[in-house]
Amino acid sequence: MKRILTAIATLGLASFALNLSAQQTSSPQSQTGTAQQQVDTQSQAQNFEGKITKSGDKLVLQDASTQAAYQLDDQDKAKQYEGQKVKVVATMDSSTNTLHIVNITPSESR
Repeated sequence: MKRILTAIATLGLASFALNLSAQQTSSPQSQTGTAQQQVDTQSQAQNFEGKITKSGDKLVLQDASTQAAYQLDDQDKAKQYEGQKVKVVATMDSSTNTLHIVNITPSESR
């Protein structure tokens, strides 16, 4: 009976150690996955050009070439360029017509 209990306890501890080891091994992979997502987001970023204007109480990018207005996710970044022509590097959420700003700079063409 003692041998059976000892064997069960040993198996339980071994299983726990394997679980703990697997969790520690998966952590670097998930960190790598997060880094990969950031690279993917930047590689999917597109260039937009237009003027930062007000639409109601929100700032939007009025695209010069298509005349489309895009909502901007980072109102603080956009605020300093209100009324100016800018270049925006962003990923676009087409379901909400929102640009997730990666970078915003004044446009060279005035």
